[in-house]
Amino acid sequence: MPRGNDKAKIDTEASRREILAGGSALIGAAMLAGEAQAASDNSITGMDGLALAAAIKNKKVSCVEVMTAYLDHIERINPKVNAIVSLQPRDMLLADAKAKDEDLVAGRYAGFLHGLPLAPKDLTAAKGIAFTDGSPLFKDRIAQEDSLVVARMRAAGGIMIGKTNAPEFGMGSQTYNPVFGTTLNAYDQRLTCGGSSGGASVALATRMLAVADGSDNCGSLRNPAGWNNIFGFRTTFGRIPSGGFLFDTSVTGPMARNVPDLARLLSVQAGPELKEPLSIDEDPGIFAGSLAMNVKGVRIGWLGDFADADSKGLAMEPGVLDVCRAALKTFGDMGVGVSEVKVPASAEDAWQAYTRLRCWASAANYGALYDDPARRAQLKPEAQWEVEQGRQVTGADVPHLLAARLHWYQAFVSLFEAHDFLVAPTAQLFAFDARTHWPAEIAGRKMDTYLRWMQVCGLITMTGCPVLAAPAGFDPKGRSMGIQIVGKPRREIDCLKLANAYDAATRWPGKRPSPLTKA
Repeated sequence: MPRGNDKAKIDTEASRREILAGGSALIGAAMLAGEAQAASDNSITGMDGLALAAAIKNKKVSCVEVMTAYLDHIERINPKVNAIVSLQPRDMLLADAKAKDEDLVAGRYAGFLHGLPLAPKDLTAAKGIAFTDGSPLFKDRIAQEDSLVVARMRAAGGIMIGKTNAPEFGMGSQTYNPVFGTTLNAYDQRLTCGGSSGGASVALATRMLAVADGSDNCGSLRNPAGWNNIFGFRTTFGRIPSGGFLFDTSVTGPMARNVPDLARLLSVQAGPELKEPLSIDEDPGIFAGSLAMNVKGVRIGWLGDFADADSKGLAMEPGVLDVCRAALKTFGDMGVGVSEVKVPASAEDAWQAYTRLRCWASAANYGALYDDPARRAQLKPEAQWEVEQGRQVTGADVPHLLAARLHWYQAFVSLFEAHDFLVAPTAQLFAFDARTHWPAEIAGRKMDTYLRWMQVCGLITMTGCPVLAAPAGFDPKGRSMGIQIVGKPRREIDCLKLANAYDAATRWPGKRPSPLTKA
């Protein structure tokens, strides 16, 4: 499976940079800035989203200064990680920033994102920018219009500077593709950053973006957040409209380095849309309000490895549960009650239903590409496998699979009768070698499919509940891990409030930033 420059190896820092520069030709040649310029940039790129937005609104810093600082920072950092792709020309972006400054002078303030550089995930359309889906089949495609979430971010004043890298069609929870190459972990460039919102997570962790959008099916907002020490929020289907009549398993959500930024971005992205029949008709302004919460007496159910009477639980790399239990101790110190729980249903049955429904959708989405031999040859093996598996699902099977999903949902949410939130790890292992497509085994247990190693996220996807990924801490090798905070159906605001209290108590992104932020 190619990854940019096939001849290069990733064994040394120099060759890694060669791969990334070759894979991201649209970024252009990186330029090293002097020490004085670096110090100047840190005063701007070091700010989180709300602080930077306030500085722009109050004219403490101009949009041109912000854009210049970010572009200079990207030139220094991006060649080391390959997170941002399809970067637009500097002169055009500076002209956009100048126009935002003129709007401010004229009293036209667009909102929270006014003048902030944004880079939508390369699985979503942003007008005038390459929209590749990480596939060589679409490497030359330019989006003709914005997706809904991009349109909303643009209306709030955001400037689209390019895209963030993603795996081909978002498949694999590992961010590499033959168009742009591999995105590397913000903390250790030998390791994967996760995926599919891998580019977004690394861009945030290295402060190349203040906030970012992502999407999630089987953990794409969650495992890269956990492996890069940031926050990612898988929202309820319809909270950010994007799915027509089909109750899908893929959703869009915000990513950030702190919970207030996460909530404020959600307030921009969310909201009803008449053209989307399953969109949630609730005012998104609630997410821009207070996140204060008295957490004493709140009850958390710890799902751990999802062990039940019929299963020894999911395969977990040693150390993962230890890091997560340390995060649970923090909750306990905050006055939150924590107890272990078991879902009163078969996790394996739910997982089999998930994989079959997912593949059924993939067969519909990519079947035409598969049926053309020339285009099929350019599809990653995992995409071909999903189409083949999906075509084995019959129309008569679908109602039974949906019934299995409903059974899992009802069993899962029954736990909320005695608990306010449920918590699980964001992944079953720590970030692995970036050259590995997907882990074939965990703790000596074989993974039967390329999806199985992310089962801890897929099982929560099947519930449809909102789930917020938050940093849990680091293992002795310096690898980060996260926790999934699962809320009651449609209660994103509750997840945000609990996560905000936890964020205030831990401050993981600020306490242990990516070493590249000091580059």
